[in-house]
Amino acid sequence: MNKPFRLAAVGAIAALSLGLAACGSGSSDTAAPASPMASAPMSAAPMSGAAGDGVTTNADVFGPACNQLPQGDAPGSLNSMGPQPVASAASTNPLLTTLVTAVGKVPGLADTLDAQKGITVFAPYNGAFDQVKKQLGDQAFNGLLANQQQLGGLLSYHVVPQRYDAAGLVAAGTTTELAGGTVTIGGTPEAPTVTDGKGTTAKVLCGNIPTANATVFVIDKVLMPAG
Repeated sequence: MNKPFRLAAVGAIAALSLGLAACGSGSSDTAAPASPMASAPMSAAPMSGAAGDGVTTNADVFGPACNQLPQGDAPGSLNSMGPQPVASAASTNPLLTTLVTAVGKVPGLADTLDAQKGITVFAPYNGAFDQVKKQLGDQAFNGLLANQQQLGGLLSYHVVPQRYDAAGLVAAGTTTELAGGTVTIGGTPEAPTVTDGKGTTAKVLCGNIPTANATVFVIDKVLMPAG
C-alpha cells in the first residue's frame, strides 16, 4: 500500500473514530449481536503452531465459526481459498460478504491487498458490520460506505504489513497497522484476542486461515483506532 494512501487513511480513520464516539462510548466492549455461529463447537489450534514466517496450512485453522465455511473444493472452502491472494480468496468466503462489499467500494484496494507479499488480515465477519450499522444508524453507515477515503482508512486499520500465525501474534503482543496505529494481542494461540485503539476487544471466530499472501483471522468486531 503506497504512502499517500496510508497518510490519507490516518486522517480518515481519525474522523470515523470521532463520529463513533459521538454515537456512544467506543471504548466499552459491547456484546456483539447474536450469531448463528455462537453455539458452534470450538476446534483447538495446533499446540505446535505454524511456521515462524506466519504461513499456515489447513491443519492450523481453528475457531468456532470455521465449520461455517464450505467444504471440500467448493468456493469459499479452505482448499479453494488457499491458492488465491487474500482479497480474491475473501470474495468467496460466506462469513465476509459485507467486508468484501466494503473493499470493493474503494477503487484499487482489492488489487493492493492481493499484491502484498506477506500480510495479516483481521477480517470482521458480517455481524460485526451489522453492529456498526446499528451504532451509527443507517444514514451514517451508508455514508461511510460511500466515502472512499474514510472507508479505505478503516479497512486498512485491519491489515498488518507482516505475516503472523496465531502463535506469532500472541508472542508479538502488539501489531502496527498499514493505516498507522496499533492493536494489542492477548489470549493464547488457541484463543487469541485483538484489542483496538478504543479498548474494544474482538474474539477470533476462525483463525490461521491460509491464503497465497496472507494469514486471515475472522473476528467478531470492526476494529477502531484511538482518536
